[in-house]
Amino acid sequence: MANTFKSNVAANVVTSGNNVYTCPSATQTTIIGLTLSNKGASTVTANVYLTRSAVDYSIISNVPILTGSTLVPIGGEQKVVLQAADSIKVSASANGSLDCVASLLEIA
Repeated sequence: MANTFKSNVAANVVTSGNNVYTCPSATQTTIIGLTLSNKGASTVTANVYLTRSAVDYSIISNVPILTGSTLVPIGGEQKVVLQAADSIKVSASANGSLDCVASLLEIA
């Protein structure tokens, strides 16, 4: 089994949601960190979902992030494991207000 560290990003997250990462086939992925940064002029709310078989499962829902602040919904003690074809999606209450960085460990 090969272990590969990766970093995926999503700039200017939109209200309809950005797919930050999709787990490849024959792979398991551990999300070891997910950071959301509010670069907008006002407070925004953020949502993070794990999508499996076209069903969204909420990790965080409508959490406010102040202007110039950062939220780390996954990291430290919190990890999320993805199975093949699972994905992580992020949405914001205002288009273009958030950037997202995901740190991952793929096991194939």
